[in-house]
Amino acid sequence: MTTIYDIAKKTGYSPTTVSKVFNNYTDVKEQTRQTILQAAKELGYLPNAHARTLTTKKSWTIGVLFVESSGIGMQHPFFSAVIESFKQVAVEKGYALMFISKDVGGKQSGYLENCKIRGVDGVIVVLSDYEDPYFKELVDSDIPCVILDYETPQAHTVYSDNLEGSFLAVEYLYSLGHRRIAHISGGMNTFAGAKREQGYELAMSKLNLEKRDAYVVHSGYFSIESGYAAMMELLDLEERPTAVFAAGDHLALGAMRAARECGLRIPEDLSLIGFDNIDLTQYITPALTTIGQDAIMMGSEAAQMLIRSIDDATQPLEAIVLPVKLVVRDSCGYVNKQT
Repeated sequence: MTTIYDIAKKTGYSPTTVSKVFNNYTDVKEQTRQTILQAAKELGYLPNAHARTLTTKKSWTIGVLFVESSGIGMQHPFFSAVIESFKQVAVEKGYALMFISKDVGGKQSGYLENCKIRGVDGVIVVLSDYEDPYFKELVDSDIPCVILDYETPQAHTVYSDNLEGSFLAVEYLYSLGHRRIAHISGGMNTFAGAKREQGYELAMSKLNLEKRDAYVVHSGYFSIESGYAAMMELLDLEERPTAVFAAGDHLALGAMRAARECGLRIPEDLSLIGFDNIDLTQYITPALTTIGQDAIMMGSEAAQMLIRSIDDATQPLEAIVLPVKLVVRDSCGYVNKQT
């Protein structure tokens, strides 16, 4: 079996230097690190996980707490991209990922106990319900946490600029001549849903547009079915909106289906804009105009932030707000003066 002494002999570096490379010490030159890693690869060396834990007091494992209410799970196109980006950075730094649940050994015990049993060094969190007492127990502990798509002074957070995204959406529709602009909300019980609805209301106010209660429909969650039901409600109004801003792309997809079933053409009869910029939106007909979030940046920033807090528990809490952008496609058009 290959040892660090074999690698030291092959490269000419001391065993101590070789050990530092495999334990991610920062006082090793990058050229030295790459030479040692290449030699390890050639010799087929695999670091002993138990030895690394004893040396560094780490498990080199990061917990992933991912629970979302739409039922899509890891097939969710936006968050799966975020987790993949997070994983790439974590793996490069020598960490493995482990999914965390409330159940340990067939009984419900809570996220914190699961994390302690597994010995994770830190946790990345994506939840639909941040009022969950088991989540609060975890955040109140001394285990480093980074929370995505949420804002709290109790942990590190990374989220997109939802307010700015909503303003961009409404402003774009306004520039096309729309004045009757409705909003399909993701729900006030979610951070993103609440912020995007708030952004819609701020934009309507700044543009001096009439805010009608009937033009804001709260969906159950960010699902296609919820978007469909919400659009049906809007289309049942005596004075229909000429444009709809949906708080998520799945909501927009459901809304598009409802509009078509009612005989409306998009964008000729109704303009529609989403939020997220999931891959599917560019391939449907018409391609969906949307607000783009950077899933790759979100995952990467979250990983780096969590690893910093694992390495140094005195790190001050950070809240990173990521920029968003308007992605113009084919689902929005100038307002039809006949409507």
